[in-house]
Amino acid sequence: MLAERAVLVPVGAGLLAGEDLVTTVKGLAGKYRTRPALERELKRYERRGATARNRFERQVRRARTRFERELRQRRSLVERTMRQNQRRLNRELSSVRRDFEKQSGAMSARVERLVANAQGLIGS
Repeated sequence: MLAERAVLVPVGAGLLAGEDLVTTVKGLAGKYRTRPALERELKRYERRGATARNRFERQVRRARTRFERELRQRRSLVERTMRQNQRRLNRELSSVRRDFEKQSGAMSARVERLVANAQGLIGS
């Protein structure tokens, strides 16, 4: 029984595949029997190909547009951050410069007092 089944399954599958092939060939032969029928099918394939090409081109354009938009957004974000950092750096530099000027003025006054005191001590 098992051996018989092992032989019959591939034979049946082969017969079905052959029948399907014959049906397909007969269908194609009937479809393309006349020149107008062949031309009609070719036009159909051409339209389908054109539709697929147009769909692909639209997808590519959309992807490019999306990429360019994201690139512009990232670029403007980087430029905005750079401007903010530049302003922050300028504020910090101004603050440090003012502090330095104050400290140097205070230091100069202190040094002048020390020199004056030293001269006073030396002169007396």
